[in-house]
Amino acid sequence: MTVTLVTAEACHFCDDARERLAALERRGLLRLTTLPADSPAGQALISEHRPRMFPLTLLDGRFFNDGRIPRGKLARLAEWLEAV
Repeated sequence: MTVTLVTAEACHFCDDARERLAALERRGLLRLTTLPADSPAGQALISEHRPRMFPLTLLDGRFFNDGRIPRGKLARLAEWLEAV
């Protein structure tokens, strides 16, 4: 599974999501791709998904979350990835 994180500068929710998702990547559960919001690819994803907050988080190109990823939602994702 590929997780794409579209991040903004000076965004503590982005930093938190990057750290938590990187931990799942180190466990071999996913591949993390981070894109700056002001990059052409980031702008295209923002136009497509219209996040209300950053980061924008996509799972295999599909919307997963915008803003801070709730701990419970991330824990359920990790459990699901371990089961797959």
